[in-house]
Amino acid sequence: MNLDLPKEITDYIQQNQQNNNHDFEHLNTTDGYMETEDLVRKTAIAFYLGKNILLKGPTGTGKTKLAESLSSLYHKPMHSINCSVDLDAESLLGFKTINEKNGESIIEFVEGPVIQAMKNGHTLYIDEINMARPETLPILNGVLDYRKTITNPFTNEVITAHKDFRVIAAINEGYVGTTPLNEALKNRFVIFQVSYLTGQPLKEVIKNQTALEDQQTIDYMVKLSEELINETKKGKISEDAASTRALLDACDLSVYLTPLTAIEHAIAEKLEDEREKHFVLNLAETYFKE
Repeated sequence: MNLDLPKEITDYIQQNQQNNNHDFEHLNTTDGYMETEDLVRKTAIAFYLGKNILLKGPTGTGKTKLAESLSSLYHKPMHSINCSVDLDAESLLGFKTINEKNGESIIEFVEGPVIQAMKNGHTLYIDEINMARPETLPILNGVLDYRKTITNPFTNEVITAHKDFRVIAAINEGYVGTTPLNEALKNRFVIFQVSYLTGQPLKEVIKNQTALEDQQTIDYMVKLSEELINETKKGKISEDAASTRALLDACDLSVYLTPLTAIEHAIAEKLEDEREKHFVLNLAETYFKE
């Protein structure tokens, strides 16, 4: 993928590659399927400029993969937070624990993903940020604005983020259990819409990231995906049916199973509504026969 980035950005990427800290290799990411070059280029520029990035889009469109790809492009380890109603300050910042040292019990603080990413200049990825309780997120306000600071309530340490610290968040719109982001939080981000992959870009992803090689099956999978996306937009089936991630699973399975069986287990069975399951399988039967 040729992103045609400005020279100062490519120089920054090379500098990061040289300074890569091997102590955090377990947090390194790889690039994966993603949207168009235009979207990748725009988000890469926003990332370089230190903007907090919010990725919006349906489930399975590759928001997490795009975040991983940006971190990989800039050679940064990525610390992840998966939001839910159970998310609390300890999940974000860390917790105190008792350890034995020289025969004595001492209280130590184990740093959480926010603190680690801030101190080391890494990427902080906040997945499904709109699943968190609204009262939990204000603790991040100082982290996400121009101050880039936080006072750790567990240690009273004031932490100012490393200059290379970056934040990416993602939301699945319209999901049960989600709450709209308040304006104060939303205004701390630049926002990018992540759409479903279709057409030739989707074919390339299937070829590069699945075991499926049969060209006719690939063509039919892409056509089926486009129909599922259209039916999702009409509200006939849930967004899970149009997931790019689910389609790639179906492509892998179809190497050893019939395509219909692969679609049944990778896509249809993920749907709760029996009517939707039958709809997906009937649609698939227009392309594939047992």
